[in-house]
Amino acid sequence: MHKDAMATPIQIIPLQLAGNTTTDQNQQLADLLRDTAAEVSQLAVDQLDRQSAQTILDKSSVLKSEFVDALMHLIERHTISDKYKDEEVPSKRVYSPSYRVRPIEAQVTELRKHFPLLKNVNEKLARRPLPDGAEAWFAIPNWASMAPTYNEAAEMVIEVLASKRKFQNRLLGKLGPNHLRQTDRNKLAYGILKEQQPGADIFIVAAQFGMKHRGCSARRARVSMFGNEYGGGVLTVGSMLLTHPERLSSDDALMIDCGGDEYAPHSDFTFDRVPLFDYDIAGIEFSIFYNDRARNLWGTPSCFLYRTN
Repeated sequence: MHKDAMATPIQIIPLQLAGNTTTDQNQQLADLLRDTAAEVSQLAVDQLDRQSAQTILDKSSVLKSEFVDALMHLIERHTISDKYKDEEVPSKRVYSPSYRVRPIEAQVTELRKHFPLLKNVNEKLARRPLPDGAEAWFAIPNWASMAPTYNEAAEMVIEVLASKRKFQNRLLGKLGPNHLRQTDRNKLAYGILKEQQPGADIFIVAAQFGMKHRGCSARRARVSMFGNEYGGGVLTVGSMLLTHPERLSSDDALMIDCGGDEYAPHSDFTFDRVPLFDYDIAGIEFSIFYNDRARNLWGTPSCFLYRTN
């Protein structure tokens, strides 16, 4: 047998942004699950007769495996918050038919063409299996390798997009810190990426391009994300569009909001809007929308962190 066939498969374990559980939480969870199992056991004893009980015992290994799987699915379902649940609408929007994810090497080449300062990158990370929820690996600039601030780097990405596409920028000159900011969750994710990919000018990130949260308001998408998931901001989404222009190339395609960022239209620190990319016959329109409004036209791209050791 070839030695590679004997290699242990790489395991992708989610890296939870909120950190590990506390000792108190661990005890409460253990108590909850123990009490639940005891209640199920008593119900089974009360309802089963001798024959059916023996049938269950004969299938004990299968029952245990299926019980664990069912309980874990139930727990995962209830980790999603019910907050803003009424801010979801059905959506049948999909990606543009011509959209295909490019190899990571092609993405890196495209970014370097427009931003020559982006040198260091570990392209081999894209050979790993994808975390749950992600669609593909994407190359995303480390904003600190482009400009002194996130806002300036985001502005640079928008300027390049506008130079390559038919583009209407409704936020021209309004991407400063009084208007645009990253969510706290995205700032935390950025710090983790810097630690995991030290010295990288371009991060290799597992992401989905909006389908997972289509039909949700931006704030509903934020609270319904996995523990290792964070929303794409202007720089992330803009970079993904720069390397994948086909993603937004038809007026019936799923449009994109940048739920990883918040926007204050009046520069008064009331960050109740979200930047978005729309598309019609005039090309891409970059503007804002209310973060509590759900539309079937839009979805929120997001990225997924995983343990690297």
